[in-house]
Amino acid sequence: MKKILLSSVLSILASAAHAEGIPLFNVDCPGNVPVSADQGGPVFINGKEAQTKTVNERYFEAKGAGVTVSISVEDDDSVVVTYNGKQGASGICTSVDD
Repeated sequence: MKKILLSSVLSILASAAHAEGIPLFNVDCPGNVPVSADQGGPVFINGKEAQTKTVNERYFEAKGAGVTVSISVEDDDSVVVTYNGKQGASGICTSVDD
């Protein structure tokens, strides 16, 4: 039992370390949903911190405010953010110029 608990804790810590790969971005998703992140996270959806999951070193998912966003870091280090929202809403988010 102790091995399982230790393994779970180590997995959580490893996931947190990989979250550092989240890039800096600021986008608007259709439906007037702002999504942003500082380098290394966290991700914010509608101004509130989202629960973030690392899928691999170049792909992340964040959930909050009834929305799931997928964050993909492309080979040229550009960022593509897509979203899935309530009632089947989905789309590609667009960069916000600062």
